[in-house]
Amino acid sequence: MHGHDHPHDHDHPHSHGHSSVIELETRILAKNDALAARNRGWFAGREILALNLVSSPGSGKTTLLERTIRDLKDKIPIAVIEGDQATTNDGERIRAAGAAAVQVNTGAGCHLEADMVAKGLAELKPAFGSVVIIENVGNLVCPAMFDLGEHAKVVILSVTEGDDKPLKYPHMFRAAEIMVINKIDLLPHVDFDVDIANANARQVNPEIVTFSVSARTGEGLGGWYDWLGTQASQAWL
Repeated sequence: MHGHDHPHDHDHPHSHGHSSVIELETRILAKNDALAARNRGWFAGREILALNLVSSPGSGKTTLLERTIRDLKDKIPIAVIEGDQATTNDGERIRAAGAAAVQVNTGAGCHLEADMVAKGLAELKPAFGSVVIIENVGNLVCPAMFDLGEHAKVVILSVTEGDDKPLKYPHMFRAAEIMVINKIDLLPHVDFDVDIANANARQVNPEIVTFSVSARTGEGLGGWYDWLGTQASQAWL
């Protein structure tokens, strides 16, 4: 039996291996999507707005989140699921800013998955009508593929990264509803054009809504906060 099968294995090594990988990936994504749908129902039952924050490492998303929590704590109750590969530093920063936070370490994984979020929610126990912000692992590739059950992905792009990022990582910018350009206080010191970055983002996603902010100085945060407040009040209307 083995003697008959063996030559066939060598006839199509590439196509067979490639199709197996695609099949496995499809199964993983299908399982994740089913769990994401369950998370979405969980959020709906509690009228919670859930946002998935994605970016490259070092974009300033934790700083933006800290500032957002501090500035809005009397207006919008925010709870955070903090995704990271190893440390608990970001979770500690978020708690210090005044929000309930659960740290989810992915180890070697480059993204959060829906089951990790479900476990985080069970521990976090966010309030009815609150906002849950999921800070994903710093990566512009994998998180684009994995639905967590969120209302929207918010991609953060810092001016130190280059205004061509949306063209280099089109899947992420296509998957995001919001782009926040961060660290605009550094614009005089870097070669970054906000108009070009916005145009590049709209080239891959004509519907994307963009904000330009400095989490450090507070410049431009009013528009981001207004959007957040509107979304929170209309999440399940």
